[in-house]
Amino acid sequence: MLSAMEASEVGEEGEILRYEETEDDNVSPTDLSELLKEGTKESHDRAENTQFVKDFLKGRIKKKLFKLATVALYFTYSALEEEMDRNKDNPVFAPLYFPVELHRREALVKDLKYFYGEDWKEKIQCSEATEHYVDRIHHVGQHEPELLVAHAYTRYMGDLSGGQVLKKVAQRALKLPSTEEGVQFYVFDNISNAQQFKQLYRARMNALDLDKNTKERIVEEANRAFKFNMKVFDELDEIGKSLTEEAEDGGLPVHDGKGDLRKCPYYADKLG
Repeated sequence: MLSAMEASEVGEEGEILRYEETEDDNVSPTDLSELLKEGTKESHDRAENTQFVKDFLKGRIKKKLFKLATVALYFTYSALEEEMDRNKDNPVFAPLYFPVELHRREALVKDLKYFYGEDWKEKIQCSEATEHYVDRIHHVGQHEPELLVAHAYTRYMGDLSGGQVLKKVAQRALKLPSTEEGVQFYVFDNISNAQQFKQLYRARMNALDLDKNTKERIVEEANRAFKFNMKVFDELDEIGKSLTEEAEDGGLPVHDGKGDLRKCPYYADKLG
């Protein structure tokens, strides 16, 4: 999902994301960032080739579906940032604690107010797949905080990479304001240079005092994070199949949370 691989472009007709690898002579094959890149290649390949990803990149995304995706992100980041705050002084995670630069919850609140109004809290609910994801994040934060690294890195570095492409696609496809209402999730006001920040983040991650076994567990958890995202977006994919243009701005569609669980987060970028 992340970040020595940069999204290079999306063409006028919305071709699938392409990536260019950034060489870094300072990394070792045993560095956590390299282990993550190699250890999640298969997950990422499945991710970027799902129909949901391809459709989104081509601008085939209904506003209702985008709103529901924002809801899922709100619950996910609320859990993630609660656990990050809990572990901000824990040496297994503390070097990766960047609340001012990275935290997304307040940005997502702005997006939800834009889409749902001031009473947005009364109009949203956590889906079944999102709830499973949230439960896992809370478990990790409270019982295996070293694995929180996988969830934070997978989410935030993707937002700073491929997510920036999706922001532009969403603005164009949904005719959102150029003043960035509705896509505040993708706006990082306190990061002036995303590439430099990602390099800093990887360096901090590689400097964590972790043994080989713990690094392997973090890679495994990153793959698990991919799967949770795939399940969330499979729900959205199934909802999208039942939506009509006329029903787009209606109430929350009824959905049982079941179905094919192979879809992927649409803002994924390769790990590096």
